[in-house]
Amino acid sequence: MSTFKRLNTNIYEKSGPEVTPDFIYWKKLAPPILIKEFGPIDYVDFSPVEPHCFAVTCSVRVQVYNPITKLVVKNLSRFRENAYGAIFRSDGTLICAGGEESNVKLFDVSTKSMLRFFKGHLAPVHRTAFMPQKPQIASFSDDKTVRVWDVATEATLHTYSGHDDYVRAGVVSNDVPDIVLSGSYDNCVKMYDTRTDKEVMSVNHGSPVESLLVLPSGGLFLSAGGTDIKIWDTIAGGKLVGSISQHHKTITCLKLASDNRRLLSGSLDRHVKIYDISSFKVVHTLDFPNGVLSVGVSKNDDTLVAGLVDGIISVQRREEDVEQKKPSKAASYQYISSEIPYTVDTIIPDVKHDKEAKYDHHLRKFEYSKALNAVLMPYVINKHPERTVALLQELMKRKALGKAILAGNMNTIKQLVRFFIRNITDLRFSKIIIQVADEALDTITENLISLPPDIGALLVHLHQVLKQEEELSRELAMVQGMMQTLLASQLAGNSEPAYDKIIPLTDT
Repeated sequence: MSTFKRLNTNIYEKSGPEVTPDFIYWKKLAPPILIKEFGPIDYVDFSPVEPHCFAVTCSVRVQVYNPITKLVVKNLSRFRENAYGAIFRSDGTLICAGGEESNVKLFDVSTKSMLRFFKGHLAPVHRTAFMPQKPQIASFSDDKTVRVWDVATEATLHTYSGHDDYVRAGVVSNDVPDIVLSGSYDNCVKMYDTRTDKEVMSVNHGSPVESLLVLPSGGLFLSAGGTDIKIWDTIAGGKLVGSISQHHKTITCLKLASDNRRLLSGSLDRHVKIYDISSFKVVHTLDFPNGVLSVGVSKNDDTLVAGLVDGIISVQRREEDVEQKKPSKAASYQYISSEIPYTVDTIIPDVKHDKEAKYDHHLRKFEYSKALNAVLMPYVINKHPERTVALLQELMKRKALGKAILAGNMNTIKQLVRFFIRNITDLRFSKIIIQVADEALDTITENLISLPPDIGALLVHLHQVLKQEEELSRELAMVQGMMQTLLASQLAGNSEPAYDKIIPLTDT
């Protein structure tokens, strides 16, 4: 006796994200723990030493959290107005922060005492940085200047005033400790050399610069502003190597992770994008409930912290793989023999049979019209359109589509045309629906002398949808052709093969 084969609707279901090693790796982060603060989270920075506590700059204080307990272990509150950009020194013992008071303050992490007070800026200081291998600090201020301070004497060593607007981004190079980069709302990124006390390079990002990052090699640096991340080559004199446009709102922060093999970018579009640093392609995306102002990642990616515009700190800790130890055979035997009495009863587990779907039931009985009505129900159309498509394809194979339509009523025809309007542009279904609609409309027009006005209006709507889709396809084909021409000319004009993999990364 042959069995009835059910419809295969799985082939039309929406495919999930591609399961890659990066997807699995970042999915191991536990669900976020949300901590509410009293203002936007301006900056997050992790200590480079165990236990990798993180400093959160928010409102009039800097708080140091334990990443395991998510509790505040240190509270630096020597601020009368908002604090900005608190950052750890490379040994994790000191924290430097700017603020609305136009000063820069240096704190001892263990004692919470303020060690130094740098006074000289005329406007708020939003970013600070420790100069590597030197007892110096760089600060970036809204007074349009960049200053380098001597920690021992609190004196200003260098002052750079090349910007025409607020300086909201700044970074120093770990590989070349004399190089300071600053980004401003005048759209420019400037490079200074403290050895010559001069500006050595200037590039135009094209948007107000929110964040800067020097790649480990030292030859490339990134600037973030607007919806773009731009890659610049310092060795080539500030040549633009490539541009990444994966966000649709302002990018606010950049961080490196995974031993400098991954790049993270946070944006006001509520996403944190993770890129492979070798190709600058997105390998994973993290979603948050509000715009992201700051992001931080601990060493070995154990903890990821995002600071949001509504004062929420999102802390995600990597879940450890716990291996469940199986008891030995001897231990199992001893447990069974001592705890569970012998019995001759055999327990048969309950077998749950899958309930047959209505459309499968009607198909099995060759009730094609009833099967069609079953998959044209609003719940099925809205939640599981793949079932409707699968049945329509099956009816075409059985040469029973016209019979099912004519056996139904006018409401069946209306629902069918509405389904065509809604799903004919879906890439999963378009090829099949076009074939089904062609045959269905021929059947309707040949067997009905006059169409009711409401069905005629639906057919006009379907014609308009198809016409719009045709125009969109034509425009996309034109754009694709233009982009291919531009990329081909750009590749042909580039004589340096070292950048061939980076230049085409401009988002299309």
